[in-house]
Amino acid sequence: MTDKTDQIKGKVQETVGKVTDNEQLEAKGKAEEIKGKASEKADDLGDTIKEKTGELKDKVDGVFNKLVDKVDGKD
Repeated sequence: MTDKTDQIKGKVQETVGKVTDNEQLEAKGKAEEIKGKASEKADDLGDTIKEKTGELKDKVDGVFNKLVDKVDGKD
């Protein structure tokens, strides 16, 4: 299931649990929703880390190339 699907499924379970006064179903729904949100945040964090790592690599490559040019007398 996708993160959003887990969140929606959890919200539905939580609501049904509240309406039917089923505390176990309500708690299970809350847990499912939290799981979906946490997974979504983890995915977002992973994407951010990949993006920032790529930016850092580009900067390091640029500095390295400038140093190589200086050593080679191309500066």
